[in-house]
Amino acid sequence: MSSSPESRPPLPIVRLLPRKHRRFKSGHPWIYANEIEMTPELKHLPAGELVAVANSGGDLLGTALFNPRSLIVARGISNEPGQLFDRELISRRLEEALSLRERLFDTPYYRLVHAEADRLPGLIVDRYGDVIVCQANTAGVERVEGELLECLDELIGPRAVVMRNDSQVRALEGLEADVRLARGSVVGPVEVRENGSVFLTDITGGQKTGWFFDQRDNRSHMARLSRSARVLDLYSYLGGFGIQAAAAGADHVTLVDRSEQALSLAERSADLNGVSARCSFVRASAFEEMARLGKAGERFDVVIVDPPAFVRSRKDLAAGLRGYRKMVRLAAGLVRAKGFLFAASCSHHASPELFAEQVRHGLADAGRNGRILRRTGAGPDHPVHPFLPESAYLKAEVLQLD
Repeated sequence: MSSSPESRPPLPIVRLLPRKHRRFKSGHPWIYANEIEMTPELKHLPAGELVAVANSGGDLLGTALFNPRSLIVARGISNEPGQLFDRELISRRLEEALSLRERLFDTPYYRLVHAEADRLPGLIVDRYGDVIVCQANTAGVERVEGELLECLDELIGPRAVVMRNDSQVRALEGLEADVRLARGSVVGPVEVRENGSVFLTDITGGQKTGWFFDQRDNRSHMARLSRSARVLDLYSYLGGFGIQAAAAGADHVTLVDRSEQALSLAERSADLNGVSARCSFVRASAFEEMARLGKAGERFDVVIVDPPAFVRSRKDLAAGLRGYRKMVRLAAGLVRAKGFLFAASCSHHASPELFAEQVRHGLADAGRNGRILRRTGAGPDHPVHPFLPESAYLKAEVLQLD
């Protein structure tokens, strides 16, 4: 249980500069280093320390997790002064996140916690049935790992919990990479069930936390467009798009990825879903394979390009945008008349407007036109904080080309 307010030591106070309190007071969860009075005492606070936030006049506005080493120097926990980041709060917010997912989905395969939008700053929790994968991307979350694991034990009782603390953003918090089993045991690939299909994923060595739940709705949509179609799935990873297209009745699906391990798991998943006879797997660079297929005169009814982030930091923006333009040009050239193109970007530094512009340029470069059927993003288990629109990292367009 939490200690009574009277028995707690006072929290260190972070005082905002004049007129810099309005965003935080209105609900924005982030405070930047250039918005506060950075005192010598604050500079020496341990990363992840809980602090009280005050305006320039000293009025308390709430509590936050503080990290003097980060550009985002404080991440709000609550607008209630005195709110602790303790086991009680973590348990309550996990319960709320679980309640929402159980309302959204019939099976326990989803992103259970999506950081700030679920009011647990920097925490990612993905659920694979009775296996949980966590990623702590802030020092404040890393400090309460023990409480988090206890709460997950009580709430879900998983047979295994893996900490996938190997994301690049941890370096911005001064945290080291760390991948380990925190609870139970995992032997071999873990099952994922999505849209009626089953897949195998490597949650300790695969990309991110093992599976990209954010594309669930988009995979379902493209599967419907793939009936009786010849489909090309580029950057296929574990086959989420391609195998669901085959399961929906595609005549043939070609899955392309550079990772031999990912393609091997995709092949096993195709077999599990009974669609191996209608799938082929190609280990190759997507750009090189698109150029080769175009030169050979190959055409497909549906082409899917779902690449990793081309823009990993602001300095990569110009080069990354050129990459998206080239990707769309090559992909559009492989689509038959009246066929469909799905193009996505998970680079949060590339805004939806910038990505849409590159799609237009790519189509023009390919000499293609058509119509946009759908502009979309991540599924509902990846909610967006209303004051952090930039956290809506995923954007995608579905087009029918003339």
